[in-house]
Amino acid sequence: MTTASPTATPSGTQASLAGELRGLTGLRAVAAAWVVLFHFHFTPLPGVAEVVGVLGPLVTAGALGVDLFFVLSGFVIAYTYLDELGPALRARATARFVWARACRLWPAYALVLHVFGVWLVVRATVGDDGDIAFQAVQPVLDAGQYVQQLFMVQLWDDARFDGASWVGSTWSISAEWLAYLLFPVAALVLFRMRRLPAVVLAGGAVVLMAPMAWAYLSAGTPYFPWSWLVRILCGFGAGALVHLAVRRTSWTPAARRRASVVAAVLPVVVAAGLLAGELVAPGRGGAVLLLFPLLVAALAVADRGPATVLSTPWLVYGGRLSYCLYLVHIPLFEVYWLALARFTVLASHTVLAHVVGGLVLLATVGAAALAHHLVEEPSRRRLRAIGPALARLPVRAARTLGRLRARPVTLPPVAATADDALATAAARFAARRRALAEAGVTQEPFLPEPRHAATPFRPATLATALSNAQRRRAAHRSEMDMWADYDRAEYIRGGYLHAGS
Repeated sequence: MTTASPTATPSGTQASLAGELRGLTGLRAVAAAWVVLFHFHFTPLPGVAEVVGVLGPLVTAGALGVDLFFVLSGFVIAYTYLDELGPALRARATARFVWARACRLWPAYALVLHVFGVWLVVRATVGDDGDIAFQAVQPVLDAGQYVQQLFMVQLWDDARFDGASWVGSTWSISAEWLAYLLFPVAALVLFRMRRLPAVVLAGGAVVLMAPMAWAYLSAGTPYFPWSWLVRILCGFGAGALVHLAVRRTSWTPAARRRASVVAAVLPVVVAAGLLAGELVAPGRGGAVLLLFPLLVAALAVADRGPATVLSTPWLVYGGRLSYCLYLVHIPLFEVYWLALARFTVLASHTVLAHVVGGLVLLATVGAAALAHHLVEEPSRRRLRAIGPALARLPVRAARTLGRLRARPVTLPPVAATADDALATAAARFAARRRALAEAGVTQEPFLPEPRHAATPFRPATLATALSNAQRRRAAHRSEMDMWADYDRAEYIRGGYLHAGS
């Protein structure tokens, strides 16, 4: 998400779309906190119920934080990789992109999966109530499911995400991984849309959010068969489209001031829409997700107001912790919820239960920081570092195979046929050397100049360089080495140097 030499405004946001978009990094912290509070509101404590009674859908609609994450991901991925992947589908660029995203997602995910997987196995072994997790549909613990969880594909064959993941919240990680794998193909289309008017692109982003908005308006819930697929494809696509709209716009100081006003107004509109929608019917306020692409776009270029707040060091740091916070909060909550159910000292009416609940909330931040600094970042850097070495393995293998094929163990004696044509390249080389020796020529005659030879007015081309290179002979090399070089030179000269054009 960074490029070289960003230019920062006094507010800490970027003066142009270069470098880290600190306002969007801070927004990730807000989205993660919203999801965490949404899950914590299921804690069976009177104090939690009272807070929810006051804040209402500002907490209970926290599942929208996942949709905000999807839009943010689409924007940031397009911002970072579209120019590299969009012009053409290239295997090497695609492999680099997929490897980079795997390095980002997998290490911390694998840690949480295995630690919490052990917890689930213990509960399944010693538990007596049949439930191993606080999910409406219990996850399945078997080898096949483990492999799916390990490769983050557990959701892809399920119409609903209930019970699909061992760590309940990681269904969205599986969905986002799918979006990453599809992005190199989607980038081909997005790149060719980049010259559309900004208003068309922004309108398309809002339209992409319409299916989920309609689900909230019609049923008050985002859960229906394959809703997870609609949420990730529409949210991710909307983020990518609104990125195109942002880069299509000329961001003068006056335009940035207007974007700052929009970034300040939209959160108020979102909160008001959630509250007003609840007055109509439960869950109807969720339709405010239509505004998420516009909010992300405004914050990406705003230079004052909420963008300044979100660009503060603590919120930016929280945004960098957001992925680990999202991963670790459900396992910590599940341990706490089980303790509430099993130990009378933590009965719901006690002060201790509420104090421990507050400490658990704080512990999620501490655990996220540890996972980020000890696992996520070190693993990402190390895995990214070995990526180029892995990419070179096929080349090295091809070179090795080429050497093996060019260096036979024995050089078979091959005679000329009736029409003086020789059967093998080795025999051609030997015959050529004998003819030169008989003629008293100690140097190889010059080969014909390639059609792309250098002139005083034209520099040497790659073909000329190859032709010159194959003429050189090292005196200390064996005949077998020289035969291998000659064979390769014949191939280059016959197949490339005199091919024309």
